[in-house]
Order: sequence, then structure tokens, then C-alpha cells
Amino acid sequence: GVPAIAEHEGKIIYTDTDKIVLFGNGDTLSIPLIIYQRSNKNTCMHQKPQVQRGKCIKKGQILADGAATVGGELALGKNVLVAYMPWEGYNSEDAVLISERLVYEDIYTSFHIR
Repeated sequence: GVPAIAEHEGKIIYTDTDKIVLFGNGDTLSIPLIIYQRSNKNTCMHQKPQVQRGKCIKKGQILADGAATVGGELALGKNVLVAYMPWEGYNSEDAVLISERLVYEDIYTSFHIR
């Protein structure tokens, strides 16, 4: 999940899920975004635009976040509270308990592309 970063300062004149169009330095630059492409590990690469039309941006500003970034910073995983329940001496009857909310809200769901 690589973020898209502005190479020049300018003004956003168009944005959607496919591309971001930036006007600056007297020319128009179209920045294509990665949309549901397969990575070499069969996971999904995808970029989400983080800028709106009409906004002025500076060089180095984040234009789109990848799957593993939030605001251009690495954001892997989620913190979750779990419980380990030993049963008479740490054997095969032990259990790790998690909330059903993790399943129902697709907290750890991922999809793979073949």
C-alpha cells in the first residue's frame, strides 16, 4: 500500500477513484491511482484519494493513501483485546477468546486476487 505523493505544488482540479488531476507550474498533471490490483502475494493493492477538488496542495503532500497507510504513515494491524483461558494445566483444552464483533464487522477480513 504505497501512498501517492505530490511531486509539485498546485491545485486539485479533478479527483475520483481512478485519478487525481493537478494543475501547477503552468501545466496539468494526471496522477493515476492503483485500483484493486493483485500484488505478488495475491493480496489487493488499492489507493484511496485523500484530497478534494479545489484544494491547494504543497510538494510532498499525501494525495492518496494505500491499504497499509493512514495519512501517509504506516498503519499495520489493529489493536484488539483478547483473553487466553488455560484449562487445567495448559493443554489442548486451552482457548483464545475474541469478540464476535471482530467477525461481524469484518475487522480482520482481507481478500486475495488470483
